[in-house]
Amino acid sequence: METSTPKIAENPKTLLFRILKLLALSLPVGFLAGSASAFFLWTLNWVTNYRESHLWLITLLPFGGLAIGLTYHYFGESVVKGNNLLLEEFHSPKQIIPFKMAPLVLFGTLVTHLVGGSAGREGTAVQMGGAIADLFTKWFRLTHHDRKPLLIMGISAGFASVFGTPLAGAVFALEVMALARVKLWYLMPSLAVAYIAHYTCALYPVTHTHYHITEVPQLTAANILYAIGCAILFGLAAMLFSKTVHFFSAQFKTFITYPPLRPVVGGFVLATVIWAMGTTKYIGLGVPTIVESFTQIEPLYAFLIKLLLTSFTLGAGFKGGEVTPLFFIGATLGSALFLVVPLPLSLLAGMGFVAVFSGATHTPLACTLMGMELFGTQPGLYLGLVCAVAYFFSGSTGIYSSQHVGGAKRYVYNKIKSAADFTRRSEHKR
Repeated sequence: METSTPKIAENPKTLLFRILKLLALSLPVGFLAGSASAFFLWTLNWVTNYRESHLWLITLLPFGGLAIGLTYHYFGESVVKGNNLLLEEFHSPKQIIPFKMAPLVLFGTLVTHLVGGSAGREGTAVQMGGAIADLFTKWFRLTHHDRKPLLIMGISAGFASVFGTPLAGAVFALEVMALARVKLWYLMPSLAVAYIAHYTCALYPVTHTHYHITEVPQLTAANILYAIGCAILFGLAAMLFSKTVHFFSAQFKTFITYPPLRPVVGGFVLATVIWAMGTTKYIGLGVPTIVESFTQIEPLYAFLIKLLLTSFTLGAGFKGGEVTPLFFIGATLGSALFLVVPLPLSLLAGMGFVAVFSGATHTPLACTLMGMELFGTQPGLYLGLVCAVAYFFSGSTGIYSSQHVGGAKRYVYNKIKSAADFTRRSEHKR
């Protein structure tokens, strides 16, 4: 149910008509979102390669930040919240998502990567998908009840096409909205549009990165305990990332009141730090390092550097997603744990890859499915275990500040909070 108040059951014929209408809309939404993701992936690959061949572009970080800041300040104030705006419109609808969200986030993300910011790509694809989907609300004058599943379809299409994981994309769109608050029949159009967007993207000359877990040991009691211990660390890393992003964002807003100047100052700091490090390993998406983590032991500090650079980049106002950096953080942390945990290196990297993402987005089901789509079904039990444990140990704050945390985690955290409040009141009386 969408709310806790009882509702009259929908007429079966009316419900069937709504489902068929949304399934029909999944064709144009999926095609347009998949095409947009393909164009984004192609251009992102080009700007990444161009930057790596012209490293002097990193000195332009402040100017790239200024371009993004001025663009959003004068043309994009209504869409500056990004993914959080999609979440807010789902839970408390106010206005149709302006289509300008799509070109603005595309421009901002490409500039961020061109000049060397550390960011991801899922936010861009999801926002483009959401903006494209909400166009149909306006064109077909859809009701508030049809708009909710349509927004989910936009998120599903963007996520599925940008990562090549349609099943995970469909479930992610439901789960990120707080699975307990959505109707299960939303899964039908979400799945349909995810696969349409995925196969549409595959029609274009773009490719998705492939990862391999080469060895999966038996699920013994000892291995389960090792996996749980790693998952706790992955959950804590997810919590640290989320809190660090919110911290830097709050600091920039507090000390720099004029929004366009925030990424300018952030750009100066980032450019200085990157040149001081003498490596571009930790900027951009970081996909080569993620792939490397499955075959080579990464230093323990690698995940922390990526965590700080990405949270600072996004907190300063640069654009892009958080998910691919979360893959980097999880995979490199899992790889480093190989020095002390007797599990296969590729399995540790794969577990960290999905578990940190699970903790930061509160989406353990989607992350488990994503892991099986990327790595195969053989490590599925390990992936499901670490995603669930990391989810519970990542705290109540995720990367999306407007997300409503629901389900078992909300119940457990409310119980803990109630117990803590009761203890404080008892001590106060004494």
